[in-house]
Amino acid sequence: MDQSESCYELGLPVMEKSNPISRGIDRANTKHILHVLKQCDAEIFQKDIKLDTLYQRLYSVPVIQTMVDVAKRVELMLRNPEDNLIVLSGCGTSGRTAFLLATSYNEMLKRRKQKQMCLYIIAGGDRALLTSQEAPEDDPALGAHMLDKACAGKKHVLFIGISCGISAPFVAGQLDFCLNHLDVFTPVLLGFNPVHMARTEPMQGCTFHFKDVAERMIAEQRREKAFILNPVLGAEAISGSSRMKGGSATKIILETVLMAGHDAAFKEKIITPECTSAWITASEMAYETTYSHSDELAALIQKAGESLQMKAHVYYLGWQTLGIIGMTDASECMPTFGADFGDIRGFINNGFSEMRNKEGDLSSLGPEFIISHRDFVETVLPGLSQNDMILFLFTVNDDLHEVMELANRVRRRTSNLHAIAHDLEKFTVPEEVCSVFETVLNITWSFSSEENPVVMRQRWELSTKWCLNAISTGAHVLKGKVYVNYMIDLRVTNSKLYRRAISILQRFSGSSRTDCEKTLLKVIYSTDDLTEDTTQADVHKHTDAANRRDRVVPTALLMLQCGCTLAEAQDHLEGHPVIRDAVSACFNSSKNNSTAD
Repeated sequence: MDQSESCYELGLPVMEKSNPISRGIDRANTKHILHVLKQCDAEIFQKDIKLDTLYQRLYSVPVIQTMVDVAKRVELMLRNPEDNLIVLSGCGTSGRTAFLLATSYNEMLKRRKQKQMCLYIIAGGDRALLTSQEAPEDDPALGAHMLDKACAGKKHVLFIGISCGISAPFVAGQLDFCLNHLDVFTPVLLGFNPVHMARTEPMQGCTFHFKDVAERMIAEQRREKAFILNPVLGAEAISGSSRMKGGSATKIILETVLMAGHDAAFKEKIITPECTSAWITASEMAYETTYSHSDELAALIQKAGESLQMKAHVYYLGWQTLGIIGMTDASECMPTFGADFGDIRGFINNGFSEMRNKEGDLSSLGPEFIISHRDFVETVLPGLSQNDMILFLFTVNDDLHEVMELANRVRRRTSNLHAIAHDLEKFTVPEEVCSVFETVLNITWSFSSEENPVVMRQRWELSTKWCLNAISTGAHVLKGKVYVNYMIDLRVTNSKLYRRAISILQRFSGSSRTDCEKTLLKVIYSTDDLTEDTTQADVHKHTDAANRRDRVVPTALLMLQCGCTLAEAQDHLEGHPVIRDAVSACFNSSKNNSTAD
């Protein structure tokens, strides 16, 4: 990295920086892509690195102690459930994680015949569980309103607002609401940037920004009225893609505090820093177990990449919560990589009845919400080709007869059929099931009779998340959707992504922020000549227009780097699907034209 790039990096929050480990991932082969992703995920658990001298890590004493404090609040809620509520809230990946944890936790309480008292909120409502609903993330008033409505009549609420970059206005509005009603609410902020790097841009309809809210949280934490959990994980493998380390760490941390509180309330276990660290260590062991199957995982990345390169599709068919993990991974590919809806899709065995989402069956809303295995058989299976990759996601506890029956139906259409299967040392998936698939990534786990089966399910989920994140990320890298290690073909659909797009253009063009923004607007509005009204319009107008455009950032980058027109940049991208190749071709073309002149 040259000096100008180093200066650029210094001005970015940790979660937006470029990870040195993954620079050049866009030109790596499959095995090296997986090696890079493995190294980046390992940073979640690292203790002895230079960052420790600057920032708190997941294992740092203050972070562990805060987790203990929050777990004790969970315990109090569970011991006195009447008029109490635990709320998990977030946007995008964070909101989907909140949904999974809240519904799973309620199911566990239900089995104990305890009151179900965990609630999720996601910006954009249940539509956002399966599709990108970026605009509501920018609305702090909406966040506060949804929280107020959900908690009406409650005497005590433990609110956990998740914002990986400490940047989402939707969550900031909720935390501000909590801080103004501390007689009812105990707010917790979960994110992965230091507070001094929290977002400082103005939010619509507000006189404060996220950093103001975070600093107020710090002041209240001294009085144990609020808590901040913000260990630094290091930069993401694909810059800014918080669905990866951010999503995994969110799951690890919240499961730790929720399960520790549960065990204290119902099993009389004492919540200590040592026990809390042990929960994290168990997740670290799950990481090791998952990546010990690197050869099989690399093969699945290769298969998925080949499908996308041939403009075919990848389909995840999952059972129970692994189906939710699959649909979550698939839904995140559109905003992250500018993918089409059909490129990677997820399906779950019993559709919305298996999801247990608040708003129920959403299948009437459009094809993105057709999610059951039956839907797959009726709408997708008849048109399957050999180029389409099918990936089954199941465990030994699922209905293996049902798994085999569906696999055999798919196999009649294509042999490009694979599986990720979890089982136990003393309870394995039969060979007759495995033999149906072309390849099986079979992960076997040790499990004692004393352990909670819910914990085993959580490990299966986390492991599957790591696998699918690697598969979908690696496949899009192979397709050419990543530039160096940036998700350059992201959809510019809210203010956070608008700012990120401008930063990416600055990073790779060396142009001023003003020039980068103007060029971005030219692409968004499909013109080489901007009017004053356009340049002075509100950012939300820009993001609304950008939502209807493809390849916005790559096109703007070519225009900046090569000094070409909008039409010329679009032509180069049409001829070179791999973005780095398009940039090279455009640069060489402009250089040759300059020499000829």
